Amino acid sequence: MYDRRLTLVESTAHGIWVPAAAGSKRGLVYIPSKPHPEDDQIWFKTAEDGVKGAPPRGNNTLTWYYSYQSLPSTSLATLKSGSNGGLEFVPMLWGDYDNTFVADVRKLKSQGYIIKYVLGFNEPDMSSEFGGSNITPQKAAERWKKDIQPLKADGIFLGAPAPAGTEEGKAWMNQFFNACTGCTIDFIPLHWYGDFQGLASHLGHYTYMYPNMTFWITELAFAHQDIGSTEDMFKTTMEYLDKLSYVEKYSWFGSFRSDVSNVGPNAAFLTAQGQLTDIGSWYLGGSGSGIQPASSEAWKVDWVGKACIDNLGE
Repeated sequence: MYDRRLTLVESTAHGIWVPAAAGSKRGLVYIPSKPHPEDDQIWFKTAEDGVKGAPPRGNNTLTWYYSYQSLPSTSLATLKSGSNGGLEFVPMLWGDYDNTFVADVRKLKSQGYIIKYVLGFNEPDMSSEFGGSNITPQKAAERWKKDIQPLKADGIFLGAPAPAGTEEGKAWMNQFFNACTGCTIDFIPLHWYGDFQGLASHLGHYTYMYPNMTFWITELAFAHQDIGSTEDMFKTTMEYLDKLSYVEKYSWFGSFRSDVSNVGPNAAFLTAQGQLTDIGSWYLGGSGSGIQPASSEAWKVDWVGKACIDNLGE
């Protein structure tokens, strides 16, 4: 069962908190920026490159990414068999539509890409207005059996749909599991945009309801909070998730500039000028940049997903 004991993080001077180990869990929610394509490279920069806040060479904690799509980005170094570097790509079937998902994933594997996992539908309990894929549990089960379940024969681990972090999301997931008879679900991705205590409780609900399951936290932030509260939640949450054996992977929602962040500027990895914030530095394995994100009047929604990708690129 779950452990809700809070790991206390010692207060430190701004910008020098050292993140916990176990970086193999840490991934990137990749949000491309059409106005700033150069931002794609900052995730791989090191202190030796002269980037303030970047980790020393060999210390980057990122190991994987997803982009809400079935194909990898052409702008990010993506892990392939025999390659010396890059991030492992995790394909996603975002919603209920005609698709070539199974063929896409199999083609990637044939091309040498390391594909071990796939992700199911994004926030199917939410309307498209708020970035959700808006699928009933019954329809999602039908689509799953047709377009995700066949990949189990290829030895791929299948991630359940990721509902929003609400009571409605919990109910949706329960109905989906009841409807998806004969489905193989290897792990459950979750989303959370509240405080640490709420995250621990939310995760506790799912570990109680699905005791033999492992979990990914594929969208995570403390949305629209002041800088101190955001950084405190970030530090505590990273240490907590790194220590939980049943949380296999997680990805903080922040791979964009603060002036276009729809979860508040203080959750972003980058400033409006494209520099690493302290949170961005810490997440990558650095010791902080000492740079705070600029304030933002960016558009806001309660939940994020595909709509966020579209708007950040405008």
